[in-house]
Amino acid sequence: MSIQVLFFGATADVIGQRRVEVELPPDSKASDIFEKLVNDHPLLAKYRLHFSVNQQYATGDEILNDSDELAIFTAVSGG
Repeated sequence: MSIQVLFFGATADVIGQRRVEVELPPDSKASDIFEKLVNDHPLLAKYRLHFSVNQQYATGDEILNDSDELAIFTAVSGG
């Protein structure tokens, strides 16, 4: 299955892109993509990262479906 992965802030800087397409086996979880990306880009591991699946905050335990959109971003604060 094909998942669109979006990167924001520091994650985009580490990856060098704002969007990639990742092929995964059926019944993969959001955390499976993260694991794969950290293996390919170890600098990601130094950040406290958050996920969203189809624009809903996620824990990483969500089962993904073909054509889902996963966003990975660092914690944000405002004031």
